[in-house]
Amino acid sequence: MTEVLSFTFNPFEENTYVVFDATGDCIIVDPGCYTAEEKNHLRDTLEKRGLKPVRLINTHAHLDHIFGNKFVFDTWGLTPELHEGELPLLHRFPATCQMYGIPNAEASPEPGRFLQAGETLTFGNTSLKLLFTPGHSPASLSLYCEEAGFVLAGDVLFYESIGRTDLPGGSFETLAQSIRSELYTLPGPTLVYPGHGPSTTIRHEKEYNPFVPE
Repeated sequence: MTEVLSFTFNPFEENTYVVFDATGDCIIVDPGCYTAEEKNHLRDTLEKRGLKPVRLINTHAHLDHIFGNKFVFDTWGLTPELHEGELPLLHRFPATCQMYGIPNAEASPEPGRFLQAGETLTFGNTSLKLLFTPGHSPASLSLYCEEAGFVLAGDVLFYESIGRTDLPGGSFETLAQSIRSELYTLPGPTLVYPGHGPSTTIRHEKEYNPFVPE
């Protein structure tokens, strides 16, 4: 069975996820670890569980989701994988950190490959379908595991909320369309792991989300 570990990192309280299965292989999704303590916690947890990171995935390239890209590269030799439409954000990372007054942020390595909407991401015995969910950022991807019944939604859909759309490349209309066409069409019990805050379900959001009602 595919399982998910969750970590909350950095001043933005971003959720970093590690997805793994019985093979011991795992992927790291949106490493937001910023401080040395956070980086050590991520590494030590994976080592204690005997997990081997084999891919580094960014749902999108906002700074709080890629603080740890360089650490993951230095530790496990993994380069980030993301949609090509997020590349301008990735390249603006140092300037964005300066704008927010965040010191000592390490620039992300260049992507090892670009992910395509609709493709299936595989590792170990696990398959994740990539859903194209722009609106919060230009080309955000959500990762859906049908077998285990969960979706990693990045900053698209939160518990009774949605990702902000006032950043460069954001659009409320696009985000609402992404949620309705790509996420609300998933089975109701599907567990949603968001980029910030607690998990939720598709059924709950379709019924109670005030920003994007079904």
